[in-house]
Amino acid sequence: MTPPGTLLVPLYVHPAVDPDAWRELERSAGRLYGVVLNVADGPGRTAPDTAFTAAARRLRAAGVRLFGYVDTDYATRPVQDAARDVRRHREWYGVGGVFLDRAAAGRDRLPYYRRLARAARLGGARTVVLNPGVHPDPGYADVADLLVTYEGSWTDYGAAAVPRWTAAHPPGRFCHLVYDVPGDAAARAVARTAARRGAGVHCAVPGAPPNPWQHSPAAPEAA
Repeated sequence: MTPPGTLLVPLYVHPAVDPDAWRELERSAGRLYGVVLNVADGPGRTAPDTAFTAAARRLRAAGVRLFGYVDTDYATRPVQDAARDVRRHREWYGVGGVFLDRAAAGRDRLPYYRRLARAARLGGARTVVLNPGVHPDPGYADVADLLVTYEGSWTDYGAAAVPRWTAAHPPGRFCHLVYDVPGDAAARAVARTAARRGAGVHCAVPGAPPNPWQHSPAAPEAA
């Protein structure tokens, strides 16, 4: 099996709004760790979105791993509700993994994420990605297959610190998501910086808040 690439892409734009962005992901399949599907802050409420169904089918055919977006609301959302979203992503869009967003980072919330990760795997998720967006308590490394330990702007990324405990884990366990990246040269610098800081997965996009992730990566190639 071909090893996954290094780009985890949360593409939060509807395929009917920007079909070219989704087609570009198909063409970049070999460079992708995976793509996060976010239909409506989750899989949708009542039925699958046919545009996302078609986009997901094409990405799977290209060999791209898919992760269903699930909002955990910093461990305040009931586990059963989040687990239902995991099942719907699996049944409606054929995803193989889950992206647990707005995750808490404190040790006191670890039991919640242990329960949710267990439920996700029982629901068919082969890979669990957890996004606190910061370095959480070290115990979270035992919960998720991939931890997003930085989500923020290019401006702040240069000063971000990395705690020592991360060195006990391989780079493939960590991801950095960087937005407001000013061009391809800066995107390549993100790739180099992520690797230097022990994060084997990353994404760099030019977009800015409130939704920077409606854009494709600034540069698909790391250099």
